[in-house]
Amino acid sequence: MSLHCFSAGTSYLPVHNHLRRRGPVTASGKINPQSLPPPKIPPKPPSSLPKTLTRSTKPLVHSQTLDNLTPKEQTLILKSQKSWQQTLTLFNHFKSQPNYVPNTIHYNILLRTLGKSQKWDELRIHWLHMAKDGIFPTNNTYGTLIDVFGKAGLVKESLLWLKHMKSRGVFPDEVTMNTVVRILKDSGQFDKGEKFFKNWCAGVVELDVLDLDSGEFSPKHFLLMEMFKSGGRVPVSRIGEEGRSGRNRPRLAATYNTLIDLYGKAGRLKDASEAFREMLRSGVEPDAITFNTMINICGSHGDLSEAETLLRKMEERRIRPDTKTYNVFMSLYASIDVSGLLRYYRRITECGLRPDVVSYRIVLQVLCGKKLVREAEEVIDEVMKSGACVDEQTLPVVMKMYVDQGLLEKAVVFLEKHCYGRNISSQNYAAIIDVYAEKGFWKEAEDVFIGDKNRGRKKDVTEYNVMLKAYGKAKLYEKALSLFESMSDSGSWPDDCTYNSLIQMLSGGDLLDRARQYLGKMKEAGFRPRCETFSALVAGYSRNGFLSEAVEVYHEMKASGVEPNEFVYGSLIDGFAESGRCEDAINYFHMMEASGLSANRIVLTSLIKAYSKISCWKEAQEVYSKMKKLDDGPDTMASNCMINLCADLGMVTEAKMIFDDLRTRGQADGVSYATMMYLYKSMGLLDDATDIVQEAQSSGLLTDCASYNNAMSSYAMHGKLKDCGELLHQMLSRRILPDASTFKTLFTVLKKGGMAPEAVSQMEVSYIEGKPFARQAIITSLFSMVGFHPFALESCEAILNAGLPLDSFAYNVAIHAYGASSEVDKALNVFMKMQDEGLEPDLITYINLAACYGKAGMVEGLKRIYGLLRYGEIEPNESLYRALIDAYNDAGRDDLAQLVDQEMRFEIDVGVNSESEDRDD
Repeated sequence: MSLHCFSAGTSYLPVHNHLRRRGPVTASGKINPQSLPPPKIPPKPPSSLPKTLTRSTKPLVHSQTLDNLTPKEQTLILKSQKSWQQTLTLFNHFKSQPNYVPNTIHYNILLRTLGKSQKWDELRIHWLHMAKDGIFPTNNTYGTLIDVFGKAGLVKESLLWLKHMKSRGVFPDEVTMNTVVRILKDSGQFDKGEKFFKNWCAGVVELDVLDLDSGEFSPKHFLLMEMFKSGGRVPVSRIGEEGRSGRNRPRLAATYNTLIDLYGKAGRLKDASEAFREMLRSGVEPDAITFNTMINICGSHGDLSEAETLLRKMEERRIRPDTKTYNVFMSLYASIDVSGLLRYYRRITECGLRPDVVSYRIVLQVLCGKKLVREAEEVIDEVMKSGACVDEQTLPVVMKMYVDQGLLEKAVVFLEKHCYGRNISSQNYAAIIDVYAEKGFWKEAEDVFIGDKNRGRKKDVTEYNVMLKAYGKAKLYEKALSLFESMSDSGSWPDDCTYNSLIQMLSGGDLLDRARQYLGKMKEAGFRPRCETFSALVAGYSRNGFLSEAVEVYHEMKASGVEPNEFVYGSLIDGFAESGRCEDAINYFHMMEASGLSANRIVLTSLIKAYSKISCWKEAQEVYSKMKKLDDGPDTMASNCMINLCADLGMVTEAKMIFDDLRTRGQADGVSYATMMYLYKSMGLLDDATDIVQEAQSSGLLTDCASYNNAMSSYAMHGKLKDCGELLHQMLSRRILPDASTFKTLFTVLKKGGMAPEAVSQMEVSYIEGKPFARQAIITSLFSMVGFHPFALESCEAILNAGLPLDSFAYNVAIHAYGASSEVDKALNVFMKMQDEGLEPDLITYINLAACYGKAGMVEGLKRIYGLLRYGEIEPNESLYRALIDAYNDAGRDDLAQLVDQEMRFEIDVGVNSESEDRDD
């Protein structure tokens, strides 16, 4: 189609106010249709147009329906199209008509449509066609171009059109000026926006204020350079009156709205209020947008009462609040008062309005954040009944509410109903996966990840990254690696975040060689690892004692151009300190200082650890004094290292000062108390040691096996055996299993408690040999000895009812436990069961039986045991003699007790004399 196929015939087009002074003939000699008087044509409402001309979603075809339309009808049809292709097809069709006269309005519509769709090449072509058709750009044209470039994020390029306007002698009208101010406001250039507005009011356009000639431009800048070469200069007689009077006053509410919003976003509440007052003084009637903006500014600055006053003023002026008004109030109340938010949410429907997507988003995010499940579900039902969908940005928020409340089944139902089958962005799918990942629900995260695999939706790398995080938190490293290797097969390539996450994950899981391998792959792929990634690998190697590898990664990091931070140096210093290589630790500290990094608490703590390893008190004290000058002072670990160093050096006073300081700051932990216990015990200060134990116990600082062992050891040394039993029971009730150190302390307690050495020795042997129920038998004996008979008997029942063969030691412990609790019949039944199992009684059995017979007053039983001892059936043994003496006393036969005592003394004397003769020989 020829670009010049148009007629100069008469046509009717609306005349712009600022173009009223145009002449009837253009610079090219063609008739200007905008200068001709409109013919009297009966009004024809848009609704009377053929249906094929109204907002069709299908491309329009050339037909008689589109011919013989008035310019106004053509304008309405062009504006009504939904796609740039339809608009362009219609525009070309109109131009092909013999009687069509090209005009500015149609070109403006086309340029706006192409700009909104970012079809820059098409826009350039039709801008050139516009010049060839002799159509000069008007304020509306420039305003359109400034607007579409600005909304596309091309701020600098959009403002360059002002330069073109000025070179063509076109002064911005108020609409164009407002567009420029809005673009500057939206891009955060508040001062420039205000300056441009004030210059315009003064009748000048000062381009230097906008700084158009500095900085970099996008490729669109070169497209503009070509476009700026076209477009004829408007004759001086055609330039609007605005700008020539020397002073302009805004007359549009939209201008004040932009200015008020600019001041609000700049945090200049006073200026925003003054602009609002100036608007009223100028006789410009505020609209709903004005009040919405002012309400938002006041509310966001904490003045809710003023915001409420503005709402009343709005109603007094008969300006009906719209949905956005109530959305503003909802957003203001969202963080302070749920009831206030719900009040304004309900007012939307009470006022005959309908909540929009923002309304639902605000209320759901607040309700879900507050874990108000029922209320949130009611709003979701309202959304569905209105025919809308839950906003996709809100989907992860609802999912988080369900998952945090443990309502996993509801989360799955919500996911299937509101997410699957919709065109949800990868970022929001990733956010949903992350909800599960944060809670460690890797399987549920995986279900979401693969849930849409058959629906043709390609996964973005963000989703892979979050799924890797889920596997990493669950320590499923093989699954994470498998997923990583499958990414390229799915058409999603790893990015730097993928590699960084994977390497850090593997380093944290001590899969250091594989982490190092992927570090190499990352660099081969052209990515530079982050400092945190190198740091994780260095920390992993240092933590596991692979210091040469840690140093290699450190040098690799430097070679890659990534400067180590204090965490890298801290890991190296700590690793060398732990391994005893204190000189290396100190050298890396000096290297860190030389690099300009200031040591943080972590590094200084590692340095103290290094000095404490080699007992350098003076150097450690200097570093500790430096830590005291930090804002938060020394951390607990540094203080514990200092206490430990004092303990090793026997410096009780210094250790107590550091410990007291920790307690005052509320930072003393189990290690602090344990170290002080050790120090007091080693120095023989047993009263102080037990005081520390009691304080730690009441503070809830006995949390692991080591802390309980230390506490029981302190009580045992001080002879507080019952307290040991209490600690043991507390430890077991918390499901903390005793270790070797625990049983070592228990054997000490049993010996101190007066249990026959032979019985203790028998249990020690059974424990060392790992015999069944050996550990349970020792615990039973301790509970029995300190008088915790219910716990002891409960243990006995568990041993005897296990249905497994028992050794003699187990029966001996049971007999002792039942006898100590005065349940002699049960003790004797155990003895008979032992014999039924074919086990002969041993020395420990007779000692325990003697105690049972004595408590029951069974003198004949005691005489039988004494007879076996006297006639050599049982080897003479002091523990058995003493057991018989105690038993006769319990039975009230002091005479027999004295007889046994004499026999014991005789046997001891004989034994001593025999040993002397053996030595003499």
